[in-house]
This record gives sequence, C-alpha cells and structure tokens, in this order.
Amino acid sequence: MHIREWPASERPRERLLAQGAAALSDAELLAIFLGSGLRGRDAITTARDLLQAHGPLRTLLERPPAQLAKLPGLGPARACLLAAALELGHRLLGAQLERGSVLGDPQAAGVYFTQRLRGRPHEVFAALFLDTRHRAIAFEELFRGTIDGAEVHPREIVRRAIAHNAAAVIVGHNHPSGSCEPSPADRAITERLREALRLVDTRLLDHFIVGDGPPLSMAARGWL
Repeated sequence: MHIREWPASERPRERLLAQGAAALSDAELLAIFLGSGLRGRDAITTARDLLQAHGPLRTLLERPPAQLAKLPGLGPARACLLAAALELGHRLLGAQLERGSVLGDPQAAGVYFTQRLRGRPHEVFAALFLDTRHRAIAFEELFRGTIDGAEVHPREIVRRAIAHNAAAVIVGHNHPSGSCEPSPADRAITERLREALRLVDTRLLDHFIVGDGPPLSMAARGWL
C-alpha cells in the first residue's frame, strides 16, 4: 500500500501540517525528503532502512553530499535537498546571533559552535566576535588542522578582533575523536589567548570544545 493510501492521520505530511514537525519520527522526516521509496518499498520503509544501515540520523546527515548521493534511496537530487536543508538550519541559528540580536543566553553560542563544527573530519578552530553589548559581529573559521589537532596563533585572533573592533570574543574548536575533554594544550592556548586579547582590551568570554555530546564550556569549568 502506498503512503497516499494510508489514513490521513498516519501520513507524514498530513501529520506535520496538523501537529508540527516535532511530532514526526526521524524516519518520517527523512521520508518527506525522499518523496518515494525504492522499488517495492514506500518512503518510510526506505528511510528506516537508511537509518538502520547508515545512521543514526546525525551520522547519516553529517556525510558530505557526494557520499549521501551514493546511498540507496537518495541520489544527487535528494542529497542536495538534505544538504540544503541542513545549511538553512545552520543559517537560521546563525541569524539568531547576528548583530542586532543580544546574546542573552551564553549557551546559545555553544549550540552555534556545535552546529558549525560538529562532524568535521579535521579539527577546526573558530571565533565569534562580539560588540560591547555582546552582540555577534562575525563568525570566522581561523585554523584547520589534522585529525587530531590544529595549530592556533593568538596574534591572528587578536588581529581579527581589532579588525572587527570587537569588545569580546568566544572561541571554539571540535574534537573529531568525539571526546569533549580538553587537553593540556587546549587549556594552555586558552590562557595564552586570554592574555593576548587582554592587551588590546578585548575579553575572552568562553572557549567551547565540540564533541559527540553537549559542548564543553571552559568558562563553566572555571578556567576563564
């Protein structure tokens, strides 16, 4: 039986319209993007098979579009749709931190760093530059490294802070291993960066480490 022949209360699109997207399972949301399933299987069954073989959802969607396109039931067009939807989500979250929106919840920055950096195959070190009212001015990826490290130059972050006329900075980097625990090098660079920014009257508010779980805040640990 095709999904269109199901009772309206059980069809993913109708349920989304009636109850909102949050009411749908991962497979149902993915099925909406698929539109149809593999031969002899409906979209939801195909979506479930994808999640079982290549999931969970985060693992599946963190694949580069070119890899997604090779999975059964997807192909280039659907892979592009999924990649575009993910980027729209990233940009929506970023819009909440744009200049003019007060960064009232410090954890919002942690969520933003997580969205931007999680799933990268290599370590990426980024900075969020803020004005005197702690409103976001710019987000920049400044350093990239190997699978287990990125070389960070405090003077470059200071230079970019001056260029943006930033009053404060939040930095973050990912651990491709998935562990959020900071290394001695992470703590050392945080201290060096704090002191370097202090010389130009710019405050380092936090340093987030992004792994598999919630981001680790060095400020919350009392290291800033």
